[in-house]
Amino acid sequence: MFIQTEATPNPATLKFLPGRTVLDNGTMEFTSRDSAVRSPLAVKLFDIPGVTGVFYGSDFVTVTKDDGDWQHLKPAILGTIMEHYMSGAPILADGAQPDAGPHAEEFFNEADAETVGIIKDIIETRVRPAVASDGGDITFRGFKDGIVFLDMKGSCSGCPSSTATLKHGIQNLLKHFVPDVVEVRPM
Repeated sequence: MFIQTEATPNPATLKFLPGRTVLDNGTMEFTSRDSAVRSPLAVKLFDIPGVTGVFYGSDFVTVTKDDGDWQHLKPAILGTIMEHYMSGAPILADGAQPDAGPHAEEFFNEADAETVGIIKDIIETRVRPAVASDGGDITFRGFKDGIVFLDMKGSCSGCPSSTATLKHGIQNLLKHFVPDVVEVRPM
C-alpha cells in the first residue's frame, strides 16, 4: 500500500491520500480524542503525540498537529493509516455516521430562499471542490442581512490563509454572482 501526502495551505495540517475510499459520503472532523471514539483510525491517530485534529474526506485524511515537527510525526501517521487499512478494520465504529451534510443547522429567511439556493449552488460546485483539494471543507450555514455564514473544517479550520480565502476568494465570488451578498463570515 502506498499513501501519498500533500501539503495544505495550513502549515499545521497535512493531507494523506491512502488511494482508497475514506468516506462514501459526507465528511467527519475530530478535534479531540474524545470526539474520535466514532472512528478506530482517528483514535489511533490521536494516540500519536502531537496530533490535535483529524478530518476525513471522500478519499483523504487530513491530520492537524501542534507545534511538533512533521519530520517526526509523518512516519508515525503514515504507519498508523497503513496499519489500519491493512487490518481491514472499518473507518467508522458500528452505527457511526458521517457528519451531517451541507444542509444541517441552516438558517435564513424564507423570503431569501432563491438567493440562498444560488449561494449554495456556487459553494457546492465551485468552492467545496477547491477546498477539498486543500484537505478541508466549507459548508453553508446561514444567510442574514446580506451576510453568508460558512462552516470551515479540516485544514481550513485555523488556517492562517482562511481569512484571505473567505474575504478575497469566496466573498468576491459570491458578490460577483449574488448582488445581495455583502459579506462572508465563518461560523
